[in-house]
Amino acid sequence: MTNKELQEGEYKLFRDFLEQQCGIVLGDNKQYLVKSRLGPLMNRFNIATLSELVGKTLSPFERQLRSAVIDAMTTNETLWFRDTYPYELLKKQILPELEKSCRTLKIWSAASSSGQEPYSIAMTGLEYQQSRPGSFSLGLNILGTDISNTMLEHCQRAEYDGLALSRGLSPERRSRFFEDSGNGMMRVKDFVRKNVSFRHLNLLDSYTLLGKFDIIFCRNVLIYFSPDLKAKIIKQFAQSLNPRGYLFLGASESISSVNNDFEMLRCNPGIIYRKKV
Repeated sequence: MTNKELQEGEYKLFRDFLEQQCGIVLGDNKQYLVKSRLGPLMNRFNIATLSELVGKTLSPFERQLRSAVIDAMTTNETLWFRDTYPYELLKKQILPELEKSCRTLKIWSAASSSGQEPYSIAMTGLEYQQSRPGSFSLGLNILGTDISNTMLEHCQRAEYDGLALSRGLSPERRSRFFEDSGNGMMRVKDFVRKNVSFRHLNLLDSYTLLGKFDIIFCRNVLIYFSPDLKAKIIKQFAQSLNPRGYLFLGASESISSVNNDFEMLRCNPGIIYRKKV
């Protein structure tokens, strides 16, 4: 066995650990993902083999290693204005509707990763306010949460390199919403960042302390959860939304089989969900 191989029993124990800690379900053939994600941690923590690393991760006393492992396994690539249509729906359909009854707009990005989604939401809201002076007069309140403390630190720094900025961001938006941070990176400008806050949250935990929202984004996340955990999360989303609040999921995600708190709205393109009254 090489230093990056896991025996079947070890892989099963790690799968069970990951699902228990953060809800992610790994398939039978995902050993390659564990190797690629956890391999760099072997050098960082001076651990000789992947088998030893997994064994230490299962110990409740290895808190720093556990946190690093969860960070590595839950970090996913993202981009600005992903899929485009959710942000067009916000600007053209949902925000005009909410403007009639809301002076403060509250939106939750439930898996903010490195920050592109919540900042894209903020930029969309600011563009709408520019086109509709006086709308949401008490401001935009956008919350980004993630299970990864490393990602949350990245979000709060709000600094991105050229490669990250090239993924989904137009030159016009880059010019308007970013400034040179002096270290080869570009930083989201203060007038955008002031609308966005971040906090640590495991989606398996309670959302009660977050308050109520008009819109929740949880895109391309539920595909990693078991049906039971998916149903639990969707139920909690419904409890966290105001009446007739909106839920955005990923293009390949559906909740019709696990929850009846929402009505599905077919748009062109895309699908969104609205909380039933």
